[in-house]
Amino acid sequence: MGGDRGPEVTIPASLDCLKNNPDLKLILVGDEAAILQYLAHRIDEYRERLTIKHASQCVGMDESPSKALKNKKDSSMRVAINLVRDGYADACVSAGNTGALMAIARFVLKMIPGIDRPAIISTLPTIYGHTHVLDLGANVDCSAEHLFQFAVMGAELVKAVENIDYPKVGLLNIGEEDVKGNEQVKAAAKLLENSTLNYIGYVEGDSLNAGNIKVDLIVADGFVGNVALKSIEGAAKMIGTALKDAFNQNSLTKLVGCIAYPVLKSFKERIDPRLYNGASFLGLRGLVIKSHGGADVLAFKTAIHLAEIEIKKDVIRKISEQVEKTLSTREIA
Repeated sequence: MGGDRGPEVTIPASLDCLKNNPDLKLILVGDEAAILQYLAHRIDEYRERLTIKHASQCVGMDESPSKALKNKKDSSMRVAINLVRDGYADACVSAGNTGALMAIARFVLKMIPGIDRPAIISTLPTIYGHTHVLDLGANVDCSAEHLFQFAVMGAELVKAVENIDYPKVGLLNIGEEDVKGNEQVKAAAKLLENSTLNYIGYVEGDSLNAGNIKVDLIVADGFVGNVALKSIEGAAKMIGTALKDAFNQNSLTKLVGCIAYPVLKSFKERIDPRLYNGASFLGLRGLVIKSHGGADVLAFKTAIHLAEIEIKKDVIRKISEQVEKTLSTREIA
């Protein structure tokens, strides 16, 4: 029910995913009458793999996380996460209120032992393909220990979903030199240097998209990570608008645009944010994927597909085992 357009986007995306993956089963959680209205006759087509779970409440996009947690116990968001906790679903995918989703997920699913805070991780396109970045907004203030925990979880996720045995981990900073950065970043760097992670050192902001080396995972606190993400999104929109305006100036530029269309189409597909939609909440004892609230059908399908991948790769179990292993190793040391 969440997101800017709710069932108008989430239900067509769900049906497309069912069509493309015969092994997939989905539970649509929300107002049953509204869901049936959008499903129309297609529910019969997927009756064996599509279930509706009614929820009488819905969390607003601007609603306080604390109020949603306290007063919306039968919200679609809460019911969906309960299904994950109780083993009826392997993952929850939502385009709803991020703060409320995180608060409810943390309350219902609890944290992996040894992890203090959950973190949000997603992928960004780069000149090398893509990289994973966390935290993207769950934690504004982070200690060095928190950043280290993020790195451990993020590296294990990258290892699983990308089939990389030893992912390269970088710490986002204002420079690559050891003397630069605040005290938390410097302290986190020491923890990472003394760990078994493939830590390559500090990386600057250009590494998010076009650094001079390939980085598989970039670690930052939620404040820095979220600002960086929104800056990249804004820059992409500006470039798209500027190109469109430039090609629409007159007949000649429109002709040039037609000639350049194949190149522009390829460029757009490479950096299309819809193909990178879906952020995982790491640190929880259950799988929760947050879709962008403004996602269209293609973008929401990407988020569902991300959940499928992480389920098949058994990401939660692997992260839990790695965290336990890391903690025991540090205790012995």
